[in-house]
Amino acid sequence: MKNSLLKFSLLVLLFSQFAFAQWNKGKGNGYYKVSASYLVADEHFTSTRKKDPNATRGNFVASVYAEHGIGNKLDLIAYLPLFTRVYQNEQVSKTSGAILVPGEAVNSIGDIELGARLGVIKNDYLALSTTVKLGLPTGKKEGGADGSLQTGDGEFNQLLLIDLGFPFKIKNQNSYGKIYSGFNNRTNGFSDELHYGAEIGTKFNNAFFVALKFSNVSSLNNGNLTGTGQGVFANNVEFTNLGGELAYYVTPKLGVMVNYTHVLTGKITFAAPTYTAGLFMDIQ
Repeated sequence: MKNSLLKFSLLVLLFSQFAFAQWNKGKGNGYYKVSASYLVADEHFTSTRKKDPNATRGNFVASVYAEHGIGNKLDLIAYLPLFTRVYQNEQVSKTSGAILVPGEAVNSIGDIELGARLGVIKNDYLALSTTVKLGLPTGKKEGGADGSLQTGDGEFNQLLLIDLGFPFKIKNQNSYGKIYSGFNNRTNGFSDELHYGAEIGTKFNNAFFVALKFSNVSSLNNGNLTGTGQGVFANNVEFTNLGGELAYYVTPKLGVMVNYTHVLTGKITFAAPTYTAGLFMDIQ
């Protein structure tokens, strides 16, 4: 399992940055977060969605995420994985104790995401917006003895999303729901992707925020890239995941958050959960 093990983790980490429903922030408002995410796996999903064991691999990402309103209907978005560490543990013989394959690690910046969200409709009943995100190939696309320890995929992609959010109440508890779908145009021989998902959340006593999130990425299998192995940045990676997030507002603007994301099924990707924790500022 080489290349696709790392792709799932970064995609999941990317999704985990979108903690709140995608209503526009409004001019001068914003959401800013510093977080760390961690994934470690000793098995992966194959191209037939079955699980196979692999040498233990891990992925740690320290990142900054920001949404900033520059107008009532326009937000700028940035995801900056400033430090990414991918590693593989040494493989040791169970009989002799000898090291069969030494461990190795790669440290670098990851692939940066920059984007903008445009509000189309916003009223008391729904919020419709479109988001464009550009994936910059700033990470390292080859690392380690066999090149499979990567912090980026080496391609420039453009993701277009449509978000539909709606508020609702459960026994006078204000809540929200959101559904989204999108198309990811990938370059350098990678297959394009379809993205879709849903999210529900609520805030209790102006202090606790809770959200449940579902997301899916499916490959169109229209690329011609071959020999990418089974790492996080392999071609034709697919996954379906379910996650939960809890945030606590220490003050009206500052808080802490934790996130757990579990992969339900996938192809050419890690079969392991991702854990995230961070500090945020929410200005509204």
